[in-house]
Order: sequence, then structure tokens, then C-alpha cells
Amino acid sequence: MYEPSGEELKSVEEWFAEYDALAEQGALDRLADLAVFPMNLATDVPGGHAAVRQWTREEYLEAMRDAMGGGTAGLDLRSQRTPHFLSPNLVVVETEAAMTIEGERQEMHYADLLVRTEDGWAFQTMIQSGWGHGWPPAQRG
Repeated sequence: MYEPSGEELKSVEEWFAEYDALAEQGALDRLADLAVFPMNLATDVPGGHAAVRQWTREEYLEAMRDAMGGGTAGLDLRSQRTPHFLSPNLVVVETEAAMTIEGERQEMHYADLLVRTEDGWAFQTMIQSGWGHGWPPAQRG
């Protein structure tokens, strides 16, 4: 099992601080700059099945516009992240988050795969329930 250094842990925390600041501002193009495309998305569909697909940058931006609108400012978003380093270049980050939308508190549990690129960390895979409405179930190969 890979044990990250304090500096490696700090680099992931700093990456998410930048991501969160951009999300708060609704700077979707700049958020997309922090990703590697095509981006993998694993989610579920109604009926209890998994669904997977790859998003282009354009598909990601469309989904984020629908989900975030003008940004996350004012949602009282709070996140607790736990990075699980697989290697110096791969980290799965598990997130427990809560936010308030129209006075109602909503909780989320999701994970992201970050990959180290020449430019630093980038997210490449999103794993979260609820994105697969209208998608076909995952195919077995």
C-alpha cells in the first residue's frame, strides 16, 4: 500500500481548494480545465443498476451548468474529503458533503479519481449516485 508524503497530501488539499473556489464562482470552463477528457462517470440509474459513460468536455460543461447554475456560493457547502493514494500519481478521493438548497439540507457521498499530469492533479473519473437518469444500465462484457 502506498503511503503519501505530507507534501502529496497537501497538494491534493490545495487542488480541491482551487476546485471549490472555482465551483463557488461558477467558473465552469476553468473547472473543466482541471479535468482530463474524456472523463469517466460511474453512477446509477433508476431500477438499481450501475451506469457508466464517458463525457466530453462539452457534455461535462452542459451537466455542470444544469447542476451548478451560477455556482455553489450561498449553498453553505461543506465537504470532508479522504484521499486514498494508490500510487504517487493516482488518488481516489472520497467525499462526504452537505449543502443547503432552498432551506433544505442535502447530503452527498461520492468519489473522484485524480491523476497526476505534467501540469499537476486533474480529475478523470467521477463516481456518484444520481447522474444516470435516462441512461441505459451498464453493459457487461
